[in-house]
Amino acid sequence: MTDEKIAIAAPQLGTEELDRIAAVLESGIIADGPEVRGFERAFADYCDADYGVATSNGTTALHAALHALGIGPGDRVLTTPFTFIATANAVAFTGAEVDFVDIDPRTYNIDPDALEARLRAGEQVDAVIAVHLYGLPADMTRLTELASTYDFLLIEDAAQAHGAEVDGQRVGSFGDAACFSFYPTKNMTTSEGGMITTTRDDVAERAARFIDHGRVSGYEHSEVGHNFRMTSISAAIGRVQLDRLPEFTRARQTNAARLTEYLEDAPVTTPYVPADRTHVFHQYTVQCDGVERDALKSYLDAKGIATGVYYPKPVHKQQPYAHMLVTAPVAEAAAAHVLSLPVHPGLREDDVARVGQTIAQYVEVVT
Repeated sequence: MTDEKIAIAAPQLGTEELDRIAAVLESGIIADGPEVRGFERAFADYCDADYGVATSNGTTALHAALHALGIGPGDRVLTTPFTFIATANAVAFTGAEVDFVDIDPRTYNIDPDALEARLRAGEQVDAVIAVHLYGLPADMTRLTELASTYDFLLIEDAAQAHGAEVDGQRVGSFGDAACFSFYPTKNMTTSEGGMITTTRDDVAERAARFIDHGRVSGYEHSEVGHNFRMTSISAAIGRVQLDRLPEFTRARQTNAARLTEYLEDAPVTTPYVPADRTHVFHQYTVQCDGVERDALKSYLDAKGIATGVYYPKPVHKQQPYAHMLVTAPVAEAAAAHVLSLPVHPGLREDDVARVGQTIAQYVEVVT
C-alpha cells in the first residue's frame, strides 16, 4: 500500500532467532557462558581477527578497548567530530583527553591529510579512533601507515560497518582493536550488545577481565572493572544474525544502488564509495546541496517516508565538549546538509522506488 509508513530502520528477526533463544532458555545458562564464547569466536573469525570479546553494548566495547590498550589520564586521543557522541564519551570515561580532527567532505570520515598535518606539527597523539561512518570504512591504508610512522594506537569504531572492507580486508582486523555495536538498528543485532575484535592477545585478555569486574578467576580480582558482559540470550540472537549478515548486506547494497539510480538527476549528492572500499550502507546518506534539507525531510515525512539526520550537531558542539577550541568546518557543513534515507533490508522494491520517486516529485514542486 502506498500509504504505509516506510521506516528508516527495521530489525530483521525471525523464527531462527526465536529457536536459538528457546534453546538457551532451556539450557538455564542465560547470563555469560558457552553461547557468548561461541559468538565471540564466530564474530572474530568473520572479521579475520584473532580474538573477540563480547560486551553489553558498543559504548562499553569502546570503553573496555581503550582501557585494555592502557589509555588513561595523561593520554590524548584524536577522533572525528562527526560521529555519535559515544565515540568521544568512551575516551572521557578513561580520563584521557579527547580532541577532534575534521572530516573528508566526500566520505564523512576522519581526514588523513588533516590528521597528518597535526602529527607533523608535533601534537601529542597517543591514539586515534577511526569511525567507519554510515558503513563506509575510513581510509585505513593511510591511517595504519600514519600509526606506524608516528607511533600511536589505532582503534576502529566499526559500530556501523559490520562486513565492510578495505582492499578486501574486513574492518575489525586493522589496528590494535576494533569495536562494534549490535543495537537494533545496526546491520545486525543482538537486541543490545557490542564486540571488541583484536589480533593482540594482551588486549583481548585485559578487555575480558575489565568487563567482568577485573576477574582473574572465581572471586580473584586483579583490578577494578565493570560488569559490561553480554548475556547468552543476546549472543544467541547474534549467532543467527551473523549467519544472516551476508544477505542483509547484499540487500542494503542493492537498495543503495537503486536509490542512486533514482537520484541521478536530483539536486543531492549521493554516497561516494572509493574504489578500494566496500560500503555496507548502515545508512544511505545524501548531501542536500540544491534543496533545503529540513524542508525535504518534512516533505518525505508527510508522505510517510521516515528519514534521519546523523548527526545534526557535531560532537565538539555538544555541551560536554563545547568549551574546546575545535576547527572543523567540513563537519559542521555536513551536519547542516546530510539526510539519511531508508536502505534497510526490510524494504520492498516498491518501497525503494517510492523513496526515489517522492524525492523527484519534491524537486519538481520546488523548482
